[in-house]
Amino acid sequence: MSSTSRITLNRLALANNLAFLRTVIGDHAIFSSVVKSNAYGHGIEHFVPLVEACGIDHFSVFSLEEARRVKHVCAPETRIMIMGHVDDEDLHWVIQQGIEFYVFAPHRLRETLRVCRELGSRARVHLELETGLHRTGLEEDELPGILELLLGNPELVEVAGTCTHFAGAEVVSNYYRIQNQIRAFHERVRWLRDGGLDCGLLHAACSAAIFNYPETILDMVRVGIAQYGMWSSQETRIRYLQRGDREGVTRSPDPLRRVLRWSSGVMDIKEVAEGEYISYGYSYLSSRSMRIASVPVGYAQGYKREISNQGHVLIRGGRAPVVGVINMNMMLVDITDIPDVTIGDEVVLIGMQGDIEISVSSFSDMVHNLNYETLVGLPAETERLVVDRPLPARRNGL
Repeated sequence: MSSTSRITLNRLALANNLAFLRTVIGDHAIFSSVVKSNAYGHGIEHFVPLVEACGIDHFSVFSLEEARRVKHVCAPETRIMIMGHVDDEDLHWVIQQGIEFYVFAPHRLRETLRVCRELGSRARVHLELETGLHRTGLEEDELPGILELLLGNPELVEVAGTCTHFAGAEVVSNYYRIQNQIRAFHERVRWLRDGGLDCGLLHAACSAAIFNYPETILDMVRVGIAQYGMWSSQETRIRYLQRGDREGVTRSPDPLRRVLRWSSGVMDIKEVAEGEYISYGYSYLSSRSMRIASVPVGYAQGYKREISNQGHVLIRGGRAPVVGVINMNMMLVDITDIPDVTIGDEVVLIGMQGDIEISVSSFSDMVHNLNYETLVGLPAETERLVVDRPLPARRNGL
């Protein structure tokens, strides 16, 4: 490998996930693949063509730069939607390229109209409605002004969609808050329609909502973490299984398959006597004579320093504990109980080796992170390859 670690993306796992998710959302809804934050660490340039090959032709990103990267590798007819920030000076390029984008504030719509007049072009926008997240979105009292601008300039702006975002659909403790958001969204869409506006595609559901609030599967869904083979939360997976039990349907404990696998190799091996401190400081004292392998991955490569003396890696089908403080570019692992380890042996940081798995969730739990945080922390410069790895037996997990 040309870098000190390698990320592989399993094409077969992705195809499995997309097929399963289609059974959940049904045939009517457009599937928008969310590839913000470098496709959740998987790599936009590698991931987008894989998804397109499975029949998906709509992608959601956060920024202009992400839209450019998707545009560079996607088919000409593929639709791209920017959910977040676009500088005013970049609206020209976005509109000329036919890229859709959120309007979440009146000033954004006014600037869009100004640029469209300059270009003699028509923009495709999605109205983001504030329903209770209190992050971005058009407030209820801003809607009359928005409606007036849109109805007065139909030649400049097409409303491609109207949407909102839920405040934590992955946990049941947010149930009443989400229900209030659902109600507010439909009330405001009804008001806009009664005012004469074509609201375009309605969309609100994310990965968690398609399972926990299936009534929010509207004209389009924005699926992020689930397409990569992970649940938004353990709670979401359990609720999915419980719903199957109530309906008398036998469901696989985990129909999702992890797309990403992260690996490195053994860099060196040392014999360490009993009573010696390992790595920086005094955090780990050898309790016996030990064999210690160095692995050229540290916190600069995305392996969190907080996992020091807690994590495990897989070598030759066995679990090797991380010992001592994780360095900037290196970690040390105990291979005393794993026979025949040699320099160059594969080291799995996330993923399966044989019948054993280091899951993203177990990796994240040690540092109290979400799955998302661990994935998006994987450096963009790490080598990524697409593979067709046979799917392992189904197992529980995130």
